[in-house]
Amino acid sequence: MTEPNSVQTKINVEGNGSLPIKTGQITEDATIPELSLLGGPLQWLGCRLGLIRGDTNTLRLGVALGGSAWGVLILLQLMEGSVPRLISMAAIGVHVRFLLVIPLFFLCEAWVAPQMTEFARYIVRSGLVRGTALPALASTIRCVGRLKDSWLAEGFFLLAAFALPMIETIAPLPGTTGRWESILHSARGGFSAVIAWYLAFCLPLFRFLIFRWLWRLGLWTYFLWRVEQLNLNLIPTHSDGAAGLGYLEIVHEEFVPLALAISALLSAQFAEDFSSGTVAFANLYSLVPMVMALTAALFVGPLFIFARKLWICRWTGMSEYMGMASRYVTAFDNKWIRDENSSGESQLGTGDLQSLADLTNSVNVVRGMRPIPASKRLITELALSAVLPLLPLLLFKYPIDQLASRLFQALTGL
Repeated sequence: MTEPNSVQTKINVEGNGSLPIKTGQITEDATIPELSLLGGPLQWLGCRLGLIRGDTNTLRLGVALGGSAWGVLILLQLMEGSVPRLISMAAIGVHVRFLLVIPLFFLCEAWVAPQMTEFARYIVRSGLVRGTALPALASTIRCVGRLKDSWLAEGFFLLAAFALPMIETIAPLPGTTGRWESILHSARGGFSAVIAWYLAFCLPLFRFLIFRWLWRLGLWTYFLWRVEQLNLNLIPTHSDGAAGLGYLEIVHEEFVPLALAISALLSAQFAEDFSSGTVAFANLYSLVPMVMALTAALFVGPLFIFARKLWICRWTGMSEYMGMASRYVTAFDNKWIRDENSSGESQLGTGDLQSLADLTNSVNVVRGMRPIPASKRLITELALSAVLPLLPLLLFKYPIDQLASRLFQALTGL
Protein backbone atom coordinates (compact mmCIF):
# COMPACT_ATOMS: atom_id res chain seq x y z
CA MET A 1 0.00 0.00 0.00
CA THR A 2 1.42 3.34 -1.09
CA GLU A 3 0.36 6.57 0.54
CA PRO A 4 -1.40 9.07 -1.80
CA ASN A 5 1.27 11.73 -1.38
CA SER A 6 4.25 9.43 -1.84
CA VAL A 7 6.31 9.47 -4.98
CA GLN A 8 7.32 6.29 -6.75
CA THR A 9 10.14 6.53 -9.29
CA LYS A 10 10.52 4.04 -12.08
CA ILE A 11 13.75 4.11 -14.11
CA ASN A 12 14.23 2.27 -17.38
CA VAL A 13 17.13 2.48 -19.82
CA GLU A 14 16.06 3.64 -23.27
CA GLY A 15 17.88 3.28 -26.54
CA ASN A 16 18.82 6.95 -26.48
CA GLY A 17 20.90 6.49 -23.35
CA SER A 18 18.52 8.40 -21.10
CA LEU A 19 16.64 7.35 -17.99
CA PRO A 20 12.98 8.48 -18.10
CA ILE A 21 11.38 9.53 -14.82
CA LYS A 22 7.77 8.49 -14.23
CA THR A 23 6.20 9.34 -10.91
CA GLY A 24 3.00 7.83 -9.57
CA GLN A 25 1.02 10.91 -8.58
CA ILE A 26 3.35 13.47 -10.15
CA THR A 27 4.35 13.43 -13.82
CA GLU A 28 7.60 15.21 -14.57
CA ASP A 29 8.92 15.97 -18.05
CA ALA A 30 12.50 15.10 -17.22
CA THR A 31 15.02 12.46 -18.23
CA ILE A 32 18.36 11.46 -16.80
CA PRO A 33 20.89 11.55 -19.68
CA GLU A 34 24.10 9.58 -19.64
CA LEU A 35 26.95 11.44 -17.98
CA SER A 36 30.10 11.59 -20.11
CA LEU A 37 33.10 13.90 -19.99
CA LEU A 38 34.42 12.73 -23.37
CA GLY A 39 33.69 15.12 -26.22
CA GLY A 40 34.88 18.09 -28.19
CA PRO A 41 36.65 18.45 -31.55
CA LEU A 42 39.52 16.07 -30.76
CA GLN A 43 37.09 13.35 -29.69
CA TRP A 44 35.09 13.89 -32.86
CA LEU A 45 38.25 13.71 -34.99
CA GLY A 46 39.34 10.49 -33.30
CA CYS A 47 35.97 8.90 -34.02
CA ARG A 48 36.08 9.97 -37.67
CA LEU A 49 39.57 8.50 -38.06
CA GLY A 50 38.53 5.24 -36.43
CA LEU A 51 40.99 5.66 -33.56
CA ILE A 52 38.31 5.52 -30.85
CA ARG A 53 36.46 2.32 -30.08
CA GLY A 54 33.13 2.25 -28.32
CA ASP A 55 33.13 6.03 -27.69
CA THR A 56 35.36 5.63 -24.62
CA ASN A 57 38.45 3.60 -25.61
CA THR A 58 40.64 6.51 -26.72
CA LEU A 59 44.03 4.90 -26.05
CA ARG A 60 44.78 4.43 -29.76
CA LEU A 61 44.16 8.14 -30.33
CA GLY A 62 46.69 8.99 -27.62
CA VAL A 63 49.28 6.60 -29.01
CA ALA A 64 48.74 8.03 -32.50
CA LEU A 65 49.10 11.65 -31.33
CA GLY A 66 52.18 11.05 -29.21
CA GLY A 67 53.80 8.62 -31.63
CA SER A 68 53.31 10.82 -34.69
CA ALA A 69 54.69 13.93 -32.98
CA TRP A 70 57.68 11.97 -31.67
CA GLY A 71 58.22 10.10 -34.96
CA VAL A 72 58.40 13.24 -37.08
CA LEU A 73 60.80 14.75 -34.55
CA ILE A 74 63.12 11.72 -34.78
CA LEU A 75 62.92 11.76 -38.57
CA LEU A 76 63.93 15.43 -38.71
CA GLN A 77 66.77 14.72 -36.30
CA LEU A 78 68.02 11.93 -38.56
CA MET A 79 67.93 14.25 -41.53
CA GLU A 80 69.97 16.83 -39.61
CA GLY A 81 72.34 14.25 -38.15
CA SER A 82 71.85 15.39 -34.55
CA VAL A 83 70.38 12.21 -33.05
CA PRO A 84 72.99 11.87 -30.23
CA ARG A 85 71.79 15.17 -28.79
CA LEU A 86 68.16 14.03 -28.79
CA ILE A 87 68.87 10.75 -26.99
CA SER A 88 70.91 12.44 -24.26
CA MET A 89 69.67 12.85 -20.69
CA ALA A 90 69.18 16.57 -21.36
CA ALA A 91 66.30 15.68 -23.71
CA ILE A 92 64.68 12.87 -21.70
CA GLY A 93 61.56 14.98 -21.24
CA VAL A 94 60.83 14.85 -24.97
CA HIS A 95 60.54 11.06 -24.99
CA VAL A 96 58.61 10.90 -21.72
CA ARG A 97 56.04 13.44 -22.89
CA PHE A 98 55.16 11.81 -26.17
CA LEU A 99 55.83 8.11 -25.60
CA LEU A 100 54.55 7.83 -22.03
CA VAL A 101 52.61 10.82 -20.71
CA ILE A 102 50.28 11.42 -23.67
CA PRO A 103 49.26 7.72 -23.92
CA LEU A 104 48.66 7.74 -20.15
CA PHE A 105 46.39 10.78 -20.58
CA PHE A 106 44.17 8.82 -22.93
CA LEU A 107 44.44 5.56 -20.99
CA CYS A 108 43.12 7.39 -17.96
CA GLU A 109 40.13 8.82 -19.78
CA ALA A 110 39.39 5.38 -21.27
CA TRP A 111 39.29 3.95 -17.75
CA VAL A 112 37.64 6.73 -15.77
CA ALA A 113 34.92 7.86 -18.22
CA PRO A 114 32.86 4.62 -17.98
CA GLN A 115 33.12 4.71 -14.18
CA MET A 116 31.87 8.32 -14.11
CA THR A 117 28.92 7.26 -16.25
CA GLU A 118 28.21 4.33 -13.95
CA PHE A 119 28.37 6.59 -10.88
CA ALA A 120 25.64 8.82 -12.34
CA ARG A 121 23.53 5.70 -12.97
CA TYR A 122 24.25 4.39 -9.49
CA ILE A 123 23.09 7.46 -7.59
CA VAL A 124 19.78 7.26 -9.47
CA ARG A 125 19.34 3.49 -9.36
CA SER A 126 20.23 3.20 -5.67
CA GLY A 127 17.93 6.01 -4.60
CA LEU A 128 20.84 8.07 -3.30
CA VAL A 129 19.31 11.03 -5.13
CA ARG A 130 15.71 11.32 -4.02
CA GLY A 131 12.95 11.42 -6.63
CA THR A 132 12.24 15.10 -6.11
CA ALA A 133 15.88 15.94 -6.94
CA LEU A 134 16.09 13.91 -10.15
CA PRO A 135 15.11 16.80 -12.47
CA ALA A 136 17.89 18.93 -10.97
CA LEU A 137 20.36 16.06 -11.52
CA ALA A 138 19.25 15.76 -15.14
CA SER A 139 19.73 19.49 -15.63
CA THR A 140 23.25 19.31 -14.19
CA ILE A 141 24.24 16.41 -16.47
CA ARG A 142 22.93 18.28 -19.52
CA CYS A 143 24.92 21.35 -18.50
CA VAL A 144 28.09 19.26 -18.15
CA GLY A 145 27.36 17.69 -21.55
CA ARG A 146 27.13 21.07 -23.25
CA LEU A 147 30.38 22.24 -21.67
CA LYS A 148 32.40 19.11 -22.50
CA ASP A 149 31.26 19.28 -26.13
CA SER A 150 32.16 22.95 -26.45
CA TRP A 151 34.36 23.71 -29.44
CA LEU A 152 34.89 27.19 -28.02
CA ALA A 153 36.56 25.74 -24.92
CA GLU A 154 39.02 23.62 -26.87
CA GLY A 155 39.69 26.51 -29.23
CA PHE A 156 40.60 28.63 -26.22
CA PHE A 157 42.89 25.88 -24.91
CA LEU A 158 44.66 25.78 -28.26
CA LEU A 159 45.26 29.52 -28.17
CA ALA A 160 46.46 29.26 -24.56
CA ALA A 161 48.90 26.51 -25.57
CA PHE A 162 50.61 28.94 -27.94
CA ALA A 163 50.39 31.85 -25.49
CA LEU A 164 51.97 29.93 -22.61
CA PRO A 165 55.56 30.96 -23.50
CA MET A 166 54.67 34.54 -22.53
CA ILE A 167 53.61 33.26 -19.09
CA GLU A 168 56.77 31.17 -18.76
CA THR A 169 58.90 34.31 -18.76
CA ILE A 170 57.15 35.34 -15.54
CA ALA A 171 56.89 31.89 -13.87
CA PRO A 172 59.43 29.50 -15.46
CA LEU A 173 58.71 25.78 -15.29
CA PRO A 174 61.29 23.05 -14.57
CA GLY A 175 63.01 21.23 -17.41
CA THR A 176 65.04 22.32 -20.40
CA THR A 177 62.80 20.90 -23.17
CA GLY A 178 59.57 22.36 -21.86
CA ARG A 179 60.34 26.07 -22.30
CA TRP A 180 60.81 28.05 -25.47
CA GLU A 181 63.52 30.18 -23.88
CA SER A 182 65.66 27.16 -22.90
CA ILE A 183 65.23 25.48 -26.29
CA LEU A 184 66.19 28.59 -28.25
CA HIS A 185 69.11 29.22 -25.91
CA SER A 186 70.44 25.69 -26.39
CA ALA A 187 70.17 26.14 -30.16
CA ARG A 188 72.65 29.06 -29.88
CA GLY A 189 70.56 31.29 -32.08
CA GLY A 190 69.99 28.66 -34.77
CA PHE A 191 66.50 27.73 -35.91
CA SER A 192 66.34 24.30 -37.56
CA ALA A 193 63.42 22.23 -38.81
CA VAL A 194 63.58 20.15 -35.62
CA ILE A 195 63.16 23.19 -33.40
CA ALA A 196 60.45 24.60 -35.65
CA TRP A 197 58.46 21.31 -35.49
CA TYR A 198 58.94 20.98 -31.75
CA LEU A 199 57.94 24.56 -30.92
CA ALA A 200 55.16 24.90 -33.49
CA PHE A 201 53.47 21.51 -33.02
CA CYS A 202 54.86 19.23 -30.29
CA LEU A 203 54.84 21.58 -27.30
CA PRO A 204 51.49 23.25 -28.17
CA LEU A 205 49.93 19.79 -28.63
CA PHE A 206 51.17 18.66 -25.24
CA ARG A 207 50.03 21.83 -23.49
CA PHE A 208 46.65 21.61 -25.21
CA LEU A 209 46.15 18.09 -23.83
CA ILE A 210 47.07 19.28 -20.34
CA PHE A 211 44.52 22.13 -20.52
CA ARG A 212 41.97 19.65 -21.88
CA TRP A 213 42.43 17.38 -18.87
CA LEU A 214 42.30 20.27 -16.40
CA TRP A 215 39.00 21.28 -18.00
CA ARG A 216 37.61 17.79 -17.52
CA LEU A 217 38.73 17.65 -13.90
CA GLY A 218 37.00 20.99 -13.40
CA LEU A 219 33.78 19.65 -14.97
CA TRP A 220 33.91 16.54 -12.79
CA THR A 221 34.42 18.67 -9.68
CA TYR A 222 31.51 20.88 -10.73
CA PHE A 223 29.31 17.82 -11.20
CA LEU A 224 30.20 16.50 -7.72
CA TRP A 225 29.50 19.92 -6.21
CA ARG A 226 26.08 20.01 -7.87
CA VAL A 227 25.31 16.48 -6.65
CA GLU A 228 26.26 17.52 -3.11
CA GLN A 229 23.68 20.32 -3.34
CA LEU A 230 20.88 17.84 -4.10
CA ASN A 231 18.55 16.20 -1.60
CA LEU A 232 20.62 13.06 -0.98
CA ASN A 233 19.41 9.99 0.85
CA LEU A 234 22.54 9.31 2.88
CA ILE A 235 22.37 6.25 5.16
CA PRO A 236 24.84 6.33 8.08
CA THR A 237 24.82 2.52 8.44
CA HIS A 238 25.64 1.90 4.78
CA SER A 239 28.19 -0.90 4.48
CA ASP A 240 30.53 1.16 2.28
CA GLY A 241 31.42 3.35 5.28
CA ALA A 242 30.55 6.51 3.34
CA ALA A 243 26.76 6.64 3.68
CA GLY A 244 26.28 5.30 0.13
CA LEU A 245 28.91 7.45 -1.61
CA GLY A 246 31.59 4.74 -1.55
CA TYR A 247 31.35 4.20 -5.32
CA LEU A 248 33.19 7.48 -5.75
CA GLU A 249 36.35 5.75 -4.56
CA ILE A 250 36.09 3.30 -7.47
CA VAL A 251 35.84 6.25 -9.86
CA HIS A 252 38.88 8.00 -8.43
CA GLU A 253 40.98 4.83 -8.48
CA GLU A 254 40.87 5.11 -12.28
CA PHE A 255 42.79 8.41 -12.05
CA VAL A 256 45.98 6.46 -11.25
CA PRO A 257 47.27 6.62 -14.88
CA LEU A 258 46.86 10.39 -14.85
CA ALA A 259 48.69 10.65 -11.51
CA LEU A 260 51.48 8.51 -12.99
CA ALA A 261 51.63 10.76 -16.03
CA ILE A 262 51.96 13.93 -13.94
CA SER A 263 54.66 12.45 -11.74
CA ALA A 264 56.57 11.03 -14.73
CA LEU A 265 56.47 14.42 -16.44
CA LEU A 266 57.82 16.24 -13.39
CA SER A 267 60.45 13.54 -12.87
CA ALA A 268 61.69 13.92 -16.46
CA GLN A 269 61.77 17.70 -16.21
CA PHE A 270 63.83 17.62 -13.04
CA ALA A 271 66.10 14.98 -14.56
CA GLU A 272 66.88 17.47 -17.31
CA ASP A 273 67.69 20.15 -14.75
CA PHE A 274 69.86 17.77 -12.70
CA SER A 275 71.80 16.67 -15.77
CA SER A 276 72.38 20.26 -16.90
CA GLY A 277 73.46 21.33 -13.42
CA THR A 278 70.90 24.12 -13.16
CA VAL A 279 69.21 22.49 -10.16
CA ALA A 280 70.91 20.77 -7.22
CA PHE A 281 69.98 17.22 -6.27
CA ALA A 282 68.96 18.43 -2.80
CA ASN A 283 65.86 19.98 -4.39
CA LEU A 284 64.54 16.45 -4.87
CA TYR A 285 63.61 16.33 -1.19
CA SER A 286 61.16 19.16 -1.71
CA LEU A 287 59.98 17.74 -5.04
CA VAL A 288 58.49 14.58 -3.54
CA PRO A 289 56.12 16.40 -1.11
CA MET A 290 55.19 18.80 -3.90
CA VAL A 291 54.19 15.98 -6.27
CA MET A 292 52.24 14.18 -3.55
CA ALA A 293 50.44 17.39 -2.57
CA LEU A 294 49.55 18.07 -6.22
CA THR A 295 48.25 14.52 -6.64
CA ALA A 296 46.17 14.79 -3.47
CA ALA A 297 44.73 18.16 -4.52
CA LEU A 298 43.68 16.92 -7.97
CA PHE A 299 42.34 13.46 -7.17
CA VAL A 300 41.42 13.49 -3.47
CA GLY A 301 40.50 17.14 -3.07
CA PRO A 302 37.17 16.89 -4.99
CA LEU A 303 35.98 14.23 -2.55
CA PHE A 304 36.08 16.78 0.27
CA ILE A 305 33.03 18.36 -1.34
CA PHE A 306 30.96 15.77 0.53
CA ALA A 307 32.77 16.20 3.87
CA ARG A 308 30.13 18.51 5.32
CA LYS A 309 27.19 16.25 4.51
CA LEU A 310 29.03 13.15 5.66
CA TRP A 311 29.86 14.84 8.96
CA ILE A 312 26.21 15.81 9.44
CA CYS A 313 25.12 12.29 8.49
CA ARG A 314 27.51 10.74 11.01
CA TRP A 315 26.54 13.18 13.77
CA THR A 316 22.83 12.62 13.17
CA GLY A 317 23.32 8.86 12.85
CA MET A 318 25.24 8.63 16.12
CA SER A 319 22.48 10.55 17.89
CA GLU A 320 19.68 8.42 16.44
CA TYR A 321 21.34 5.02 16.64
CA MET A 322 22.80 5.62 20.08
CA GLY A 323 19.34 6.63 21.29
CA MET A 324 17.86 3.47 19.80
CA ALA A 325 20.68 1.41 21.29
CA SER A 326 20.06 2.88 24.74
CA ARG A 327 16.36 1.99 24.60
CA TYR A 328 17.11 -1.49 23.32
CA VAL A 329 19.79 -2.38 25.85
CA THR A 330 17.59 -1.03 28.67
CA ALA A 331 14.77 -3.32 27.57
CA PHE A 332 17.23 -6.19 27.09
CA ASP A 333 18.66 -5.67 30.57
CA ASN A 334 15.21 -5.57 32.17
CA LYS A 335 14.09 -8.70 30.33
CA TRP A 336 17.11 -10.95 30.62
CA ILE A 337 19.20 -9.60 33.51
CA ARG A 338 16.90 -7.95 36.04
CA ASP A 339 13.97 -10.33 35.60
CA GLU A 340 14.22 -12.98 38.30
CA ASN A 341 12.11 -15.40 36.25
CA SER A 342 14.62 -15.46 33.35
CA SER A 343 16.87 -18.47 33.14
CA GLY A 344 19.64 -19.76 30.97
CA GLU A 345 17.25 -22.26 29.43
CA SER A 346 14.77 -19.56 28.46
CA GLN A 347 17.56 -17.59 26.74
CA LEU A 348 18.45 -20.50 24.47
CA GLY A 349 17.51 -19.81 20.87
CA THR A 350 16.30 -16.28 21.53
CA GLY A 351 16.84 -13.75 18.79
CA ASP A 352 17.39 -10.94 21.27
CA LEU A 353 21.10 -11.70 21.60
CA GLN A 354 21.62 -11.67 17.84
CA SER A 355 19.63 -8.44 17.56
CA LEU A 356 21.85 -6.89 20.22
CA ALA A 357 24.94 -7.92 18.26
CA ASP A 358 23.48 -6.54 15.02
CA LEU A 359 22.64 -3.26 16.73
CA THR A 360 26.19 -3.03 18.08
CA ASN A 361 27.60 -3.60 14.58
CA SER A 362 25.32 -0.87 13.19
CA VAL A 363 26.49 1.62 15.81
CA ASN A 364 30.12 0.70 15.05
CA VAL A 365 29.51 1.30 11.31
CA VAL A 366 28.17 4.78 12.07
CA ARG A 367 31.05 5.50 14.43
CA GLY A 368 33.57 4.41 11.79
CA MET A 369 32.14 6.48 8.93
CA ARG A 370 34.86 8.04 6.81
CA PRO A 371 35.03 11.85 6.58
CA ILE A 372 35.26 11.62 2.78
CA PRO A 373 34.36 8.81 0.34
CA ALA A 374 37.94 7.51 0.22
CA SER A 375 39.78 4.74 2.05
CA LYS A 376 43.42 3.99 2.74
CA ARG A 377 43.49 1.93 -0.44
CA LEU A 378 42.82 4.95 -2.67
CA ILE A 379 45.33 7.10 -0.77
CA THR A 380 47.96 4.36 -1.05
CA GLU A 381 47.43 3.84 -4.79
CA LEU A 382 47.68 7.55 -5.54
CA ALA A 383 50.72 7.96 -3.29
CA LEU A 384 52.53 5.10 -5.04
CA SER A 385 51.65 6.49 -8.46
CA ALA A 386 53.13 9.84 -7.39
CA VAL A 387 56.34 8.45 -5.87
CA LEU A 388 57.33 5.57 -8.18
CA PRO A 389 58.20 7.74 -11.25
CA LEU A 390 60.48 9.84 -9.01
CA LEU A 391 62.62 6.92 -7.86
CA PRO A 392 64.89 6.90 -10.98
CA LEU A 393 66.07 10.36 -9.94
CA LEU A 394 68.02 8.69 -7.13
CA LEU A 395 70.45 7.42 -9.78
CA PHE A 396 71.82 10.96 -10.09
CA LYS A 397 73.26 10.65 -6.59
CA TYR A 398 73.53 6.88 -6.23
CA PRO A 399 74.70 5.17 -9.45
CA ILE A 400 73.22 1.78 -10.20
CA ASP A 401 76.40 -0.09 -9.21
CA GLN A 402 76.44 1.59 -5.79
CA LEU A 403 72.77 0.83 -5.24
CA ALA A 404 73.30 -2.81 -6.20
CA SER A 405 76.31 -3.05 -3.85
CA ARG A 406 74.39 -1.55 -0.93
CA LEU A 407 71.43 -3.81 -1.56
CA PHE A 408 73.68 -6.87 -1.69
CA GLN A 409 75.32 -5.84 1.59
CA ALA A 410 71.97 -5.28 3.25
CA LEU A 411 70.70 -8.70 2.16
CA THR A 412 73.82 -10.73 2.88
CA GLY A 413 75.43 -8.74 5.70
CA LEU A 414 78.82 -8.96 3.97
